[in-house]
Amino acid sequence: MSEKVLKDLRTFTTQQPAVMVQHPLYDNFGAIVSKEAARQHLNIAQAGKIILFFGFIRKYKGLDILLQAVQRLKSEIPDFKLLVAGEFYEDEKGYQELIDELGIRDQLILKTNFIADNEVKYYLCAADVLVQPYKNATQSGVTPLAYHFEKPMIVTNVGGLPALVPHGKSGLVCEPDPQSIMLAIKEFYELGEDHFIPHLRSEKLKYSWTNIVEAIITLSEQ
Repeated sequence: MSEKVLKDLRTFTTQQPAVMVQHPLYDNFGAIVSKEAARQHLNIAQAGKIILFFGFIRKYKGLDILLQAVQRLKSEIPDFKLLVAGEFYEDEKGYQELIDELGIRDQLILKTNFIADNEVKYYLCAADVLVQPYKNATQSGVTPLAYHFEKPMIVTNVGGLPALVPHGKSGLVCEPDPQSIMLAIKEFYELGEDHFIPHLRSEKLKYSWTNIVEAIITLSEQ
């Protein structure tokens, strides 16, 4: 589901048929709701900027880097919150200590409990932008989720992520370090969310279930 995975596969075999096809959209989480309705549902203030980190919290996903970026962002962008939505899949103590060390607790909305499928749409739709500060990755299931809800993304330049998020179109690509992520978030707000919407709607057409079904059928016939 990414060029990197296909390349990795070819280190094991060059004889078996293989094809790269994008991860299809998760379309089982409901339709897009308005930002106002989503924030009301989550009991989040209507005013202000919301940056989203979504998904299971594991070391490779770089939440610690994003927290450091938030500290730097405090002096650059007024009135913003980082919404962290997802369960800890490792000890959360280190993250809580880092939050206090950085002095950013007031900039955070922590929703680190299990998120039911029928609640997912509210988190994506409440945010202005989704940030994936991964330290390494092949591809990410969060990316097609963002496409489904037409939410701009900021992704790090690792693995297959940059190929899935054309820079300056459906999102921004930056390096996996706090300064680069901070600058990308700042650039996003300078460009404005509306800059990315037409590109997101165009790009999401690549992520259909028909494409992956046809690819599987083609492979089975080889």
